Amino acid sequence: QVQLVESGGGLVQAGGSLRLSCAASERTFSDYLMGWFRQAPGKEREFVAAISRSGLGTSYADSVKGRFTISRDNAKNTGYLLMDSLKPEDTAVYFCAADRNVLSFTRFRGGRLEVWGTGTLVTVSS
Repeated sequence: QVQLVESGGGLVQAGGSLRLSCAASERTFSDYLMGWFRQAPGKEREFVAAISRSGLGTSYADSVKGRFTISRDNAKNTGYLLMDSLKPEDTAVYFCAADRNVLSFTRFRGGRLEVWGTGTLVTVSS
């Protein structure tokens, strides 16, 4: 089973940008549908974005659509989340997740997934 490690979080001012990375431990990363979730203090975890195995299909939460871009490089076993125009309400721990068996973004959004990273904190100051 692949393991995931996130990086790239930090403190940024509102309007700024960050790029998160999700490094997978195995070359079978391309077999996994992957994406990002986040959990803000005192709130439930929520879906952010997902990308198909090939990288050709993507899905976004309405709250980040037009500001965030998900991508992946299967040759490097790495997924990315580019976050632009950040807002204070984007402050959260961001988790990378992946699943070999999930075939649809709808199911992926539900969050019952095979593999999770430990998270990286993003703090957006106003």
